[in-house]
Amino acid sequence: MTNLCLGTVQFGMNYGINNQEGQPTEEACFEMLDIAMENGINIIDTARAYGTAEVVVGDYLEYRKCCQDVKIISKLRPNIIEPDEKDVYSVIRRELEGSLERLQVRHLEGYLLHTPEYIYDERIVEALLRLKDENIVRNIGVSIYNMEEGYEAIRKGMNYIQLPYSVFDQRGVQSGFIREAKKAGITIFTRSAFLQGLFMMDMDKIPNYLEHAKPYLKYFERLTEDYKIGKIELLLQFVKETKAADYLVFGVDSKCQLLEDIKEFQIDKTIDQNLIDKIKEFFIQVEDSIILPSLWSNGRKAE
Repeated sequence: MTNLCLGTVQFGMNYGINNQEGQPTEEACFEMLDIAMENGINIIDTARAYGTAEVVVGDYLEYRKCCQDVKIISKLRPNIIEPDEKDVYSVIRRELEGSLERLQVRHLEGYLLHTPEYIYDERIVEALLRLKDENIVRNIGVSIYNMEEGYEAIRKGMNYIQLPYSVFDQRGVQSGFIREAKKAGITIFTRSAFLQGLFMMDMDKIPNYLEHAKPYLKYFERLTEDYKIGKIELLLQFVKETKAADYLVFGVDSKCQLLEDIKEFQIDKTIDQNLIDKIKEFFIQVEDSIILPSLWSNGRKAE
């Protein structure tokens, strides 16, 4: 069963190709966090790289006195370890303690490597394992872009793996990676179901560097019309139908967007199998320059 996990990158910075609201105020963030909690979303994904997001979440937890009711996942600041660093553990411990202080909690449910290549560094992996043994974090893992990094995470004994998975990006299932990760007992978090809002953009507002995405987007739109299903409903239900994730991480810009996403996710009906088959067939190999925002000409890698 797939559950929702609230992502908070928008709480800490102006993020998203289709973000028309900008960074929400702290008051708006608190209201969205209240709504998430009221709807059973008790796991929050954040990161040191998400601007002021950790501070906002920490202020909310303190204000509502609800630390015990919420599970927090954060991530190590990207590219923080120098190649010649002699004391990797101390660097990571210091970074983690900074996150704990901003979040105003004593421990984290999960702590992930935000630089996926770090999974190949034995010193870094050993430091994470040590922090887990010390009960400062309950689960350790990595946020990946490519399946090779995921397989290495399986070999290294990680508990959590976060990866992109969407209508356009089905690599996790097609490659068999998610199946192998689940067999290894790893909790899977998928992200980028909306591709920063690209699926909802008007065609005439899509930037030139994503011009080659238009044929895919037009076909996706045609499918929603042919099968009389909303875009948001299809994007969220597709992840649920394929049983790819334990948690679907999603971010929002506003209260209205959050309420709509929750409503569409909670719809209890099965998508037409013909529609699922067409999605799997047509979007079998969408270019990396479309499915990975970090490769967009002005892409933001805060994911």
